[in-house]
Amino acid sequence: MDQGDAPVELPLEDSVDLHSFAPRDIPDVVEEYLKAARAAGFAEVRLIHGRGQGVQRARIHALLARLHWVVRAYDAPPDRGGWGATVVVLEPVDGEGTTPPG
Repeated sequence: MDQGDAPVELPLEDSVDLHSFAPRDIPDVVEEYLKAARAAGFAEVRLIHGRGQGVQRARIHALLARLHWVVRAYDAPPDRGGWGATVVVLEPVDGEGTTPPG
């Protein structure tokens, strides 16, 4: 594998800035990030997509609506990015890596 094709390992934090990713890659990046954050026990994370014309925000919100383990998604408060960022509340995972009933 060419070094340029190797995945980049990033530390898992409670937010991710999506500006450095190609727009076509953002849905996959977001879904994988959310899976990892949920598995690590994060209850809430922030996706920083920028304000622009709202295209990335709309794409991200459409993806979030399809993920059954996303409890809620909303625009960040002004001090955390306003409508240039989305706060995502994640359903917890039990110890077996599956969603608890209920």
